[in-house]
Amino acid sequence: MKIQPINKKLKLYGFNNLTKTLSFNFYDICYALTPEQHKEYIEYIDEEYNADRLVHILNTVAKLIGANVLNIAHQDYEPQGASVTMLVAENQVDCDDNVKIYDSESPGPSESVVAHLDKSHITVHTYPESHPDRGISTFRADIDVSTCGEISPLKTLNYLITSFEPDIAVMDYRVRGFTRDINGKKYFLDHKINSIQNFMSGKTREMYQMIDVNVYQENIFHTKMLLKEFDLDHYLFGVNKKDLNPVEKKKIKHRIKKEMLEIYYGRNIAKFKD
Repeated sequence: MKIQPINKKLKLYGFNNLTKTLSFNFYDICYALTPEQHKEYIEYIDEEYNADRLVHILNTVAKLIGANVLNIAHQDYEPQGASVTMLVAENQVDCDDNVKIYDSESPGPSESVVAHLDKSHITVHTYPESHPDRGISTFRADIDVSTCGEISPLKTLNYLITSFEPDIAVMDYRVRGFTRDINGKKYFLDHKINSIQNFMSGKTREMYQMIDVNVYQENIFHTKMLLKEFDLDHYLFGVNKKDLNPVEKKKIKHRIKKEMLEIYYGRNIAKFKD
C-alpha cells in the first residue's frame, strides 16, 4: 500500500534554512592493455563525458529539483577530465511560508517538484586514470547536489545513476543546519529517511550489492553500491571476448573484479580469489 504524504503543514518563521547535500562518487572500470587501446579509451571517455554533456546532465538535474540556473562554469582539461559548476536559485512560486512534513520515502524523480533553492549549487568533476602495466583504467565522476529549502536532492538519485551506469557508487547524504517554527522550536529534518536505498528504484536495488553506514542522530546517511553481475565484453576496450582464450579471459576478469572490490571496500587486496 502506498503511503501518502500527510497534510499537516508546519508554520515557519521565515525561510526553510535546512541545507541538504547529496554527494556521489561514480566509478567505471575498463580493460585496455596496449597504449593504443588505452588512448582510445581516454578519447572515448573525454567525448562521452565532456563538459558540454555534463552541462546537459546538470541542467536536467536542476529541472528535476525545480531550480533556476543562475550561472554555469565549465571546463575541459588537457590531457583529460572535465568540470562543471552550476549555481541555482529558487523558482518564483506562491508561498505562505509553510513547509510540508512528509511521512513517506519514495524514489525520484517525481513528475512535479517545486522547491526553495537560494544559495544552492550542483557540481561535477571527472577523473580518468589508469594502471601503467596491468591494463586497468578507472573513470571517476564526483557529483554534489546541494539545496536549501523543502526539496531533497535525493529526487535526482535515480536519474544520475541511470545517466552514469556506474560499476561502483559511493553516496553520502547530509542534512545540515535547522529551521524554526513560529514558536521558535528548531527542526533539524523536514522529511523522513532511514536509508538512501529507500529512494532508489527497485531495478537499481536488484542490480547492486549495497552496504549502509548511517548515523541517524547526526542526519548522516552513507551507501555504497557494487554491481552484482557483469559481461566481460562490456569492460574490454579494443578487443572482443570471443578473441581471447580461456586463460586470458580468466586473468582479465580477475583483474577487473579485484579493482572493483578494492574501490568498494576502500582498501588494497593483496591476495584475491574469485
